[in-house]
Amino acid sequence: MTEFEEKVLNLLKKLDEKLDKLLDDKGFETDSKPAISNDEYVKPSTVVEKQEEEAKALIKPPVEGRRVCPACGGIAFNTEEDKSQILFQQGGMKIFAKRYICRQCGTEA
Repeated sequence: MTEFEEKVLNLLKKLDEKLDKLLDDKGFETDSKPAISNDEYVKPSTVVEKQEEEAKALIKPPVEGRRVCPACGGIAFNTEEDKSQILFQQGGMKIFAKRYICRQCGTEA
């Protein structure tokens, strides 16, 4: 160890001793527990995932009352008639159901 490191270490020890005296004089209870227990420990990967989800929510907030693509989250759709489903027929005129196809990924929603 260098001379500087030894001085710093000694100063830290003195500071620690003074803090202990202050805490004992004031009647504070010192905890012998570690700062983070095993029950409160949160994995860093879960924190990162949570931050990524919050960032996605800021970029593309959910839109209520609109159709949203389940694959990519897009809200732009092309409509096509679904000739396999006839909703109504009157006087030879047929009304067909509609299919909504996402413009970004092509998924049918």
